Amino acid sequence: MAQALGHELSRQQARRIAVRAQLLDADPPTDALDVVRHLGFLQVDLTRVVAHHADLALWTRLGTAYDTDDLDELLGNGALVEHHAMLRPSEDIALLRADMDAWPGVPPLREWQEDLADWVAANDGCRREILAMLRADGPTAARDVPDTCEVPWRSSGWTNDKNVMKLLECMEQRGEVAVASREGRERRWDLAERIHPGDPTVPGEEAHRAMAARRLRALGLARPRALEAWHEPYDVRDVGEPARVEGVRGAWRVDPPLLDDAFEGRTAILSPVDRLVFDRKRMEDLFAFDYQLEMYKPAAARQWGYWAMPVLDGDELVGKVDATADREAGVLVVDAVHEDGDWSARRRARVDRELESLGEWLGLQVARA
Repeated sequence: MAQALGHELSRQQARRIAVRAQLLDADPPTDALDVVRHLGFLQVDLTRVVAHHADLALWTRLGTAYDTDDLDELLGNGALVEHHAMLRPSEDIALLRADMDAWPGVPPLREWQEDLADWVAANDGCRREILAMLRADGPTAARDVPDTCEVPWRSSGWTNDKNVMKLLECMEQRGEVAVASREGRERRWDLAERIHPGDPTVPGEEAHRAMAARRLRALGLARPRALEAWHEPYDVRDVGEPARVEGVRGAWRVDPPLLDDAFEGRTAILSPVDRLVFDRKRMEDLFAFDYQLEMYKPAAARQWGYWAMPVLDGDELVGKVDATADREAGVLVVDAVHEDGDWSARRRARVDRELESLGEWLGLQVARA
């Protein structure tokens, strides 16, 4: 498989590498913290059409071994921390600290970074008052922090005039404050020194390379310079080994331990923001899967449903499940199962079993609409 210009992979090999890297093959892990450490992070997404993303992502990997209390315990004992809307292993804060110290970035700064730094500097009085308040009172919700900003936050979206919230988020990225807990959608903030472990800062370049290696380990296969989104600021660079995928233009990097071709698949119902499908371009390149999250579309324009969940079967993404958890009625309402291509009776049975397992985990009866 190895050639002078790198590894030549078939589409199927590439898919299997991606699935195994995301812990979605038939050899499931058994520990929630180990899963988060391997994946790197879990996105905080509070949509609960079926279940919160973090819980659904862990259940998809761990199955019946996972209980939502497990995640609460990991957050409560400090094994996981929330940073920049991501749940991360607390020891990884040492890898992020150099970037916090360099906030809003290493010069030369972009215009938006300069604007952000100027806005925080203009409201330095409020920033200092927040730090003094947290030091005295401990965990505090943003709504309980007096707004003494001299320059208001301006945006074209829903954050317009959300001065305290935006200042707290900037202070979080500076490493001054951290999310201590959540009560529903509301974050409670405290001094970062009380939340983050005191591990020594890893120097910037060393930290960035470590994060690049972790990213490739979690993805298995990635474009050298591609990024997923705002929460993934470092590409995989030259870590791993070069590869090309049959029928897909351009270069890739592959995690060498996943090149052994060992694979046994299973069926999984994924969160719409699961990392296997989050990068839609990579998803299309490797899986040729037609999918997008439609919750922001008008109802009449939706093909698959408000929060339709991708279906993985073996090494293929094969359809979408449109379902809603009606907790008052005690049912998981399956509005539709959208089958891509021709499903065999066995595939349909595997997906049905996975739906029943999902309902059992949620404590709900599965009901077809």
